[in-house]
Amino acid sequence: MRRILWFSALLSVASSVAAMTDAELQALVERRILGDRTGTCVAVAVIDKTVARAYVCADPKQLQRISAQSAFEIGSVTKTMTAALLADLIEQGKASLDDPIDDYLPPGYKAPDFEDRRILLKHIVTHTSGLPVVPDFSRAKSMDDPYAQVDVASVLNTLSAAKLTRDPGSQYEYSNYAMMLLSAIIARRAGSDFETLMRTRLFEPTGMHGAFINKKPEGVRVAQGHTPNGKPALAWNFQNDVSGVGGVKATLDDMVRYLQAQLGQSRSAITPALQLSQQPVITESPVPMAMNWMLAPLDDRRVFVHEGGSGGFSAFAAFDPETQRAVVVLSDTALTSIGGLGTLGNHLLDARLPLGEARRSAKPDPVLLASIAGDYTMLPGLDMRLTVENGRLFVQATGQGKYEMGYDSAGDFFPLEFDAVLRPTKRTDGGYLLVFLQSGAAYPLRRLDSASEVKDQASALTPAQMADYAGVYPLAPGFDLTLFVANGALMAQATGQGAFVLSAAGKDRFVADAFGIEIRFTRDDRGQVAALELLQGGQTLRGKKQ
Repeated sequence: MRRILWFSALLSVASSVAAMTDAELQALVERRILGDRTGTCVAVAVIDKTVARAYVCADPKQLQRISAQSAFEIGSVTKTMTAALLADLIEQGKASLDDPIDDYLPPGYKAPDFEDRRILLKHIVTHTSGLPVVPDFSRAKSMDDPYAQVDVASVLNTLSAAKLTRDPGSQYEYSNYAMMLLSAIIARRAGSDFETLMRTRLFEPTGMHGAFINKKPEGVRVAQGHTPNGKPALAWNFQNDVSGVGGVKATLDDMVRYLQAQLGQSRSAITPALQLSQQPVITESPVPMAMNWMLAPLDDRRVFVHEGGSGGFSAFAAFDPETQRAVVVLSDTALTSIGGLGTLGNHLLDARLPLGEARRSAKPDPVLLASIAGDYTMLPGLDMRLTVENGRLFVQATGQGKYEMGYDSAGDFFPLEFDAVLRPTKRTDGGYLLVFLQSGAAYPLRRLDSASEVKDQASALTPAQMADYAGVYPLAPGFDLTLFVANGALMAQATGQGAFVLSAAGKDRFVADAFGIEIRFTRDDRGQVAALELLQGGQTLRGKKQ
């Protein structure tokens, strides 16, 4: 349930939107999905003057996997629904975004503060609270179903032990934990269990009759989830009062009705709360947010976007109030490690954005294989060996088995036996940055057997040296890269994205291995930093320092 950098909304010309037919939508989705090596099946809808729907599988013979009665895990798109419940409490006069969360806790519990600055509700719904990213998984029986054992008591205990390292509201950092806490806060203040509240205040008023958390309505069939190598995945389960992080399951028509309500095309008792949840929430963070909705730049406005994922599902929801267009894409396959559903969803929202292509099995270049073979460290105490045998790549981590890797047309390697991605990105010096993506996390690999590797120099830079790079660098209309110094590190943050650490890799050169990013700075005649080039995935964006 994490996000990756999104550079697709770099547009500055007027758009026109025409109603789409079922046949037109079917053709578009087939262009993107047919033959995809993940084997995914997707249910897609485009809402404008009418509603177009399509059900497509990478292998058409598998179409029986999904139908109009199929409920999909929507993952973090649930967070936008949780925001609607909070907005509903605000409309009732039972809450305010400026309230400290301490006011909502049971007796005996207190939230951490930072130099007497308290965490407010608005910090939770903008991911700027500074609270832990994930809950305590120590009681999890399996990370294949990681949230099943997390209850209100463990969430509150984590809160009591948490420490803040910065002012609440100052920095964006996506937190699933904070959303579990918010679920419990909402349920306690409303005097109802969370699922009942979700059903009575949101699902029933909007006509989402097939949506649920744990109590499945009659006639709904829960889809089987899959990993992106086509293997069945376990369902993710959530305990009731902490389920607002990602626990909702919904059919395609449920999500259509939800987005129609967000657009104001249908009205009910929850309409004022939905409208309130769409208002920008101002904090010190430069990342634009409504209540749990990401505000993505498009032309001279912002559109509302959220993606979601679980162990076996992916979801995308977006809407544009100005054009009265909305898109939902539901997949029975976990696609987070390969970028999610963003390209398809973005294209359907605005046809100028690239559709993307199916990932097809491919044969890697022998030169690439030879270049990346070797021994690497991934985490302290965990190394990884890449070997080549008969033109095939194998990966073996410390104390684990040896697994063959497939390769696809997008340039990613992937294990044939489990869900992960090994992503090579070519550097300007001809070498490769390698990132191993698994379970929503990105692990840069550091070569052990090469004396030529440039040592990370971040710790050697003084605060004054790092401050030279700080500033705003416009990369495209409405899309900036902001650099700043925090906690002794040089940070970068793109418009609408989370902040990430830059590591020095040479004079005026930095990398963010987890995203395959390289940044090169240029200086003026006085030796002052004047501009940068951002290189990612073969694309170069340039910006002058402001």
